[in-house]
This record gives sequence, structure tokens and C-alpha cells, in this order.
Amino acid sequence: MDILNRVREYREEESRLRWEGTFGEYLEIVKERPHVAQSAHSRIYNMIKDKGLTEKNGRKTYHFFGNDIFGLEEAVERLVEEYFHPAAKRLDVRKRILLLMGPVSGGKSTLVNLLKRGLEEYSRTDAGAVYAIKGCPMHEDPLHLIPPHLRKEFQEEYGIRIEGSLSPLNTMRLEKEYGGRIEDVLVERIFFSEDKRVGIGTFSPSDPKSQDIADLTGSIDFSTIAEYGSESDPRAYRFDGELNKANRGMMEFQEILKSDEKFLWHLLSLTQEGNFKAGRFALISADEMIIAHSNETEYRSFIANKKNEALHSRIIVMPIPYNLRVSEEERIYEKMIKESDMADVHIAPHALRVAAIFSVLTRLKESKKQGIDLVKKMRLYDGENVEGYNQVDLEELQREHKDEGMSGIDPRYVINRISSAIIRKEVPSINALDVLRSLKDGLDQHPSISREDAEKYMNYIAVARKEYDDIAKNEVQKAFVYSYEESAKSLLDNYLDNVEAYCNKNKLRDPLTGEEMNPDEKLMRSIEEQIGISENAKKAFREEILIRLSAYARKGKRFDYNSHERLREAIQKKLFADLKDVVKITTTSQTPDENQLKKVNEVIARLIDEYGYNSTSANELLRYVGSLLNR
Repeated sequence: MDILNRVREYREEESRLRWEGTFGEYLEIVKERPHVAQSAHSRIYNMIKDKGLTEKNGRKTYHFFGNDIFGLEEAVERLVEEYFHPAAKRLDVRKRILLLMGPVSGGKSTLVNLLKRGLEEYSRTDAGAVYAIKGCPMHEDPLHLIPPHLRKEFQEEYGIRIEGSLSPLNTMRLEKEYGGRIEDVLVERIFFSEDKRVGIGTFSPSDPKSQDIADLTGSIDFSTIAEYGSESDPRAYRFDGELNKANRGMMEFQEILKSDEKFLWHLLSLTQEGNFKAGRFALISADEMIIAHSNETEYRSFIANKKNEALHSRIIVMPIPYNLRVSEEERIYEKMIKESDMADVHIAPHALRVAAIFSVLTRLKESKKQGIDLVKKMRLYDGENVEGYNQVDLEELQREHKDEGMSGIDPRYVINRISSAIIRKEVPSINALDVLRSLKDGLDQHPSISREDAEKYMNYIAVARKEYDDIAKNEVQKAFVYSYEESAKSLLDNYLDNVEAYCNKNKLRDPLTGEEMNPDEKLMRSIEEQIGISENAKKAFREEILIRLSAYARKGKRFDYNSHERLREAIQKKLFADLKDVVKITTTSQTPDENQLKKVNEVIARLIDEYGYNSTSANELLRYVGSLLNR
């Protein structure tokens, strides 16, 4: 990559995208591409929609958020469908402050940053192009130049509704610089940029005693009063507050409920009427989406204060809970690690999974549904099949607790503990047990975890450990079984011969003696029992296998070890049950013989080549599983 060439290309692209012309020329663009005159809310909605979406099981996944927001599809869908979409259609929700409310490190700031970065990128595309009156510090919509008495006719001809009045500064410029000729007013294409304060504003509350309302609405430029003669001359005013600069795009209000009341009152008029008061001027029009975020405790305190009632009705609250799916939680950790200096550390397979299991368990609430414990609930939420439960049960569980996911362990804590595990171990490799140990040790140091919660969380660490024990044994089982592929193939063929004879009510012939024999019921049951096939269900399972076998034969395909997932699992477990003693000996023997050593090395090689371990973590896994089998 030649960085200087890339910078040059970017500069050339910027130059190509730039446009400047008169208002008359701009009207030709509007006639040809009406979307350039869309509102801020409409632009944001179209930006999200244009990235595409996927629908599965009645749930929409918006690709705009896909690589950064994990496990929050339901919250994001609600956000898009209940706020952005109706706001884009000019329904009343656009006159509301959007408040993202949820626990710390739950994705609120990430979501806002995605919208900001997305707008910057979108404004550089044809679909998201934005034009403004040239030289206007508020990047005002050029259509504000059209006098109010002509706007109805304009809408009939162009199909575009104009909202808002021309700002005091541009009203003066129109008269003094252009002699009232709106057709000559210069218009330019602008590109949103938070750094350059174009179309994206950010306000963060600080000490109410020192923070000035000018941070929001701009201020008088005292150095120009002598030149212009009056504080009410718009040329003597700096239209550089966050509300001014965010016009046409979005304004982020960080920790809004910590702000002094005088800052919040300005939002009442802006949200409801689309304007705000600044200096000694008439109300100034602004078209921007206001998005804020806060935690649940501060929100409850805010709505309890009767003085805030006027603001209550101007706020739409969108809960952003923690993710409740283990597989998505893993993706969160993977992303955080990739963005850190830990990217070169070897993290053994399933280390992040056990951390995710622990985190999700702390966020779930006990179900009143009989037979459902937290582990089953966790698996159902993650899309796993749990015997005896279906999609209807899952939907019932999700409706049971409205505030589920609004408390528990946050992802930052987990990443901090993984970092601690790496530093403590002083080797560039950590495994699941290292992570669990570090999570446990950190509970006492977490300032917001009560003693009662800490005890409960200790139990969840034990549950995560138990889950890992099963995963570890299964991992080694698969690696050992693959080292005995011939045995697996032979056992499968033997089972299929017996199933075929059983279903067709035939006898088998002994290959050595030629003697006719009944199907080997003991062999078939020893395999089927490995995956919980009951005596009553064996006939149906065998018939299912035979149907699959026939289907493969009709298509000229060979039914092999991977042709039926549950049967493959049963074969693996049966072989591993028979090989347990071998595993015990080869993983725990202080002085393994040559044959044992060869088997161990084959398994380690397979764990490294096909399962993502390195030599350290593969050896640690084998030793651990050996100790489990010896208990």
C-alpha cells in the first residue's frame, strides 16, 4: 500500500465530488434528483435502508449495523421501524429527542458513532448528497430562499415540502450581497464531518457553573460590534454552537440527563417546532436529529422529577440492553481484541465462549416456566435445539421479563480480565481456564458488584466451567476419533448393515461362516444410546437413516460418515467411549510408550491443524481432559 498515492486519490475524489453553482442551477439538480432536498431524518433512514437488510424468522437484520453491533437485532429493528422510518415520513416522532437507554458498555455509543461515521460516508455518495448556501456557518438548506407565499406552488411542481425560515444571517446576505436575487445566491455541495463540524455536532455536559449556553447556540463576536454597530446584527454573531453546526445532520447529546436544565430547554423548541433561540434574533430554523444516551438509573431519576415533565413528552426512549446470545457475545470480544494490542496473543478455542457463557448468564433472569433453567434458556436464546421446546416457548421466554439484559456483567469487564490473564501468565497464549480464573479473581475488585451478586456470579463461573468440561471432552473426542477414521468407517458400515436388515426384516450373513444371523440389536442400541435415542424411538430413527440412505443411493451419492449429523455424533461418542482408557493412559502417563506417544502427537497435530490450537494450548487441553477422565 502506497499511503501517499492513496491520500492523493482521496484528494482527487474530493475535488471530483465538489460542486458549486447558483441557486437557479441547484433547482435543476433538485428537479432531476429530488432526494437531495430530503430531511435529516429521511437521510439517516435512507442511509440505513440502502445498506440492505435480511429477514429471518420474522426478524429484520439491518446490514448497516452488521459488523459492529452484535446480538441487538431486536433493539435495532425497533429503533429503525419505530423511530427512523416514521420520522423519515415526517410523522410526529421526528419531533422527539431519541434517547438510547441502557447499561454501561451495552453498545449505545457504538450505535451513535456508527450513525455519525455512516453519515460522513453517505454524504459523499449520490444518494446522500447534501447542498447548502455557500458561506453559511449553519450549512442552511438552499430551499429556504424560496419565499413562504410561493412554497405551496413549489411543492405542487417539485413534490418537495419546504419547512423552516431563512436564517437572519442569510436574510441579510440575500439583500446586501445579492440584491434580493435568490437565483444568484451561490450554493455548494457539503460533506458531513464531525472533525470539521459540518452536519454533525456533539455536546458533552460539564460543570454547570462553567459551561456556557453558547456551546449550543453560538455567541456574540464582540470584536465585530464596533464594525457592525449592534449586537443584533447577525454578522456580529458566531453561529458556531453545536446546534448550529449539526444543522442538516445529527446532534449527539452525551449523558443528556446530567445536563443543566437551561441546556435542555433549548431542545423543547428545536424538537417540536424545528427552531431554537440564539442571541437577539428571531427563532432560527434547524433540521437535525437529536440523539442522546443515558443509563437506566439516571433516566428513572429524571422522570421522577416533576420539573422535567415538559421534556418527558419530547423524548422517545429506546432500550438498548446487553446482548443475550452467547455466539454474538463471542463476536463482541473478538472485535474488541482485534482492535486492541492483544491481537497477536493466541487465545485458545472456546476461551471466549466460556467468558460469553458467564456474561450471558449474569444478564438472564430466572424463568417461571417449568423445566427451564438458565442454561436451557441461554441455549434457546442462542438458537440451539433444546429437546421439548420450540419457537413458541422461546417467544414466551423473551416476553417474560421486559427488563432482561438491562443488568449483569459488561463486555469491558471481560476484556479487562482477559488482559489481566495474559499479563499474569506471561506467555503469548491463554486458554478457557485462564479466562475463568481471571473472571473469578476480578469479582472482588469490581466496585459495582454487591456481595450477593458476587456469590451468584461465582455459581455462574462454575456453570461455565461445567460447560467447558463438556466442550473440552468433545473436542478431544473428535480429534481422537479422527485419528481412528478407519474404525469410524467400519463401525458406521456395520451399523448401516444392521439397520437395513432390521428395517427390511432380513437376516445378515456372517462373512466368514456364511451363517445367517439376526440384526445385532446390542450393537445398534450401544450407538443409538450415545445420543439419547430411547427404546421407543429407535424404530423411527432407524427408518429415518434408511430413508436417507436410499435418497443418497438414488442420486448416485455415497452415504458416508458426514451424511447424517446425529449419527456421526453417535459414532464419535461410541468410539470415544471405547477409547476412553486409551485417552486416559496417553494423556496422563508420565512415560508413554512409543505407540501412545504416536497417538498423542497425531491428536495434537490435528488440534493444531484443524481446530485452531497452538502446541501450548493443545497440550494443555489434552492434560486437562485426561484429568477429567481420571476423576
